Amino acid sequence: MVSDNILFLRTPDSPDRYETTFSSTGYTTASVSVLETAFVNGESLTQLMRRGSEHSGVIITSGRGCDAWDNAIRELQTAFSDLNDLHWRTIPFYVVGKSSASKLIHTRSSYPDSPFAPLDIRGESTGNSEQLAQFITADFSSPPSTPLLYLTGDKNRDTLQEFLHAKGFQLSSFQVYQTQGSSTFAQDLKLVVEKLSNGNIWWIVFFAPSAAAFVVPFLREHFELPSRTARVAAIGPTTFNFLQQELGIKVDAVARKPTPDSLLAAISDASPIDS
Repeated sequence: MVSDNILFLRTPDSPDRYETTFSSTGYTTASVSVLETAFVNGESLTQLMRRGSEHSGVIITSGRGCDAWDNAIRELQTAFSDLNDLHWRTIPFYVVGKSSASKLIHTRSSYPDSPFAPLDIRGESTGNSEQLAQFITADFSSPPSTPLLYLTGDKNRDTLQEFLHAKGFQLSSFQVYQTQGSSTFAQDLKLVVEKLSNGNIWWIVFFAPSAAAFVVPFLREHFELPSRTARVAAIGPTTFNFLQQELGIKVDAVARKPTPDSLLAAISDASPIDS
């Protein structure tokens, strides 16, 4: 029976799919929230939505972007009776992975009569922004004449935007949230390490480059990264490249897709470190 500790550097859901998946196979799991999110430009977003869509689609590459859209719909609820066909329900919404798709599906279920609720959600099978960009270009027979609305945070990488621009697509970027390091991360991490100090090997899982840059100094107070007792996993190639190229941290396992099952497979397949 596996008895390694798994530390997920992310805010857990309730229930959390990552913790459930790993606990069911014998791992001891813990999650520590790394970033605090603040939504921005909410009023401007609702104004944009009320004007109606002049876009060929909407791109949302994170759960926080999905939350921002949901928040805007909630603010606009009282205006539905005054609104005509705004075309948001007739254009595709492109997302990365199942988690973001699930959030938009929940929004659609919560506001079934809303002219802003996305009906056509695509990209669930993609695992990162580059794959989504390839998916979008394949989804159009040619670049559309109107831009794609791209909801972003303050730390979005340029991979998707550069790829689509090179293919002749127009993007209208709109920032809806910003992130900063959690003010309680150091304390929360210390409590988890003390609680799970059972002599087992640790797997430390990184989920985003911005989070990695923030947490590594705190992690080094408790672990040597990587080592026989603390191994490193990344949720995808973007985070993998950042850890190795920007932070100089060797990564022992990389998930092929940003899902619990894919992460579990990557960690299970990782070669053991010789003693």
